[in-house]
Amino acid sequence: MMRYLPAQTLGIAALIAGGVLAGCGLCAGADWPQFLGPNRDNSTPEKVQPWKGELKALWRQPLGPAHSSPVVVQGVVYAFYEPAGKNADALAAFEARTGKRLWENSYERAEFKPLFGAGPRSTPLVHQGRIYTYGGTGILACWKAQDGSLLWKVDTLAEFQARNLFFGVSTSPILVEGDKVVVMVGGPQAGIVAFDARTGQTVWKATQEPASYASPIFARQQLIFLGGSHLLGLSPQGQLLWKFPWEGRVGGLVESSTTPVWTHDLVIGSTVTSGTVALRLNNKEKQIQPEKVWENKHLTCYFSTPVVVGDYLYMINGAASLLNPSITLRCVEVKSGKIVWERKDVGRYHAALLRCGPPGEEHLLMLDDNGHLILLAPDPKGYKELARSKVCGPTWAHPALVDGRLYLRDEQELLCIPLSLH
Repeated sequence: MMRYLPAQTLGIAALIAGGVLAGCGLCAGADWPQFLGPNRDNSTPEKVQPWKGELKALWRQPLGPAHSSPVVVQGVVYAFYEPAGKNADALAAFEARTGKRLWENSYERAEFKPLFGAGPRSTPLVHQGRIYTYGGTGILACWKAQDGSLLWKVDTLAEFQARNLFFGVSTSPILVEGDKVVVMVGGPQAGIVAFDARTGQTVWKATQEPASYASPIFARQQLIFLGGSHLLGLSPQGQLLWKFPWEGRVGGLVESSTTPVWTHDLVIGSTVTSGTVALRLNNKEKQIQPEKVWENKHLTCYFSTPVVVGDYLYMINGAASLLNPSITLRCVEVKSGKIVWERKDVGRYHAALLRCGPPGEEHLLMLDDNGHLILLAPDPKGYKELARSKVCGPTWAHPALVDGRLYLRDEQELLCIPLSLH
């Protein structure tokens, strides 16, 4: 089902975003165009130096509720949220330097009131002057970056007879081959669907995989998903290449939420109940066969994506507990899954990890769900904290680091935090 709408904007943008090939690692050097950054691995070559004292916001702007992360392209910050008092999804653009609101637009949607907020969980994707969003009720939309005009939208759950998840659609869209936007839908014969980026028309649909909350990656010319019941790989044309049973369920509900990681020729997938598994994809008789290299049931990830530095995986582990939530930061050997060290009680449910700096000079930024930003030295010998500051209120959104400024959102605001860079 597709519907075209005119723009309902609150201004005219002075800047045009574009020129980013999201999902394939080809983007401008100072952009953060999609979930988890240019390469969808929570990394940036920017170096962050330890700071002293408390970091201060350069600017802040009020926002409606969401767990969606901000994205930044060509000097413009985009935020996706629920506008106050409306059953709608809204997208707004802000000048990255000053925080000036450039435009805002929205579309109405059905009422949806899940636990932990009704705002969208999915993060926008920016490519060649267009912005792609995926709302909590399954509406995939394309907006014009210049002024927020709504170019097309598709109600994916209605179109493909799919049921929504308990907490709502959360997976973030990915772009492949520059012209296809791919999302996990979870419908019959339409577990994963690709849409024409220009028109919103369906290009292909594949698998019967039930949906999860996790976002896909693109590596070695294949889309890699953590679905509701499997880790699986698809070609850019929608051919199923391989799959491996791997699920996370709490009380019978799908809870898989963590983005897969590709490193050291391994696919690493984590869930909140099964733990973490590392797969090697072997080519045998012209077919890809996943081989389990290791499994560690103690490495349970809820929705924080692990980050790789050298031969080690840094990850946030914890359980989906409502009574006494607590998470642990662990350093894990990539080749074996062995826990090298751990730091308990670094947050309640979630902390976002971001690798910053060129190879050999990396630091880790960790934003916990209480709004503390911590700079760490990624050292397999132990936990080494270099700086700490309270920067925002409670948050589950991942930050974006562009040109020395950290863009993040909490439950009420979008903020820009200048960092000490070299």
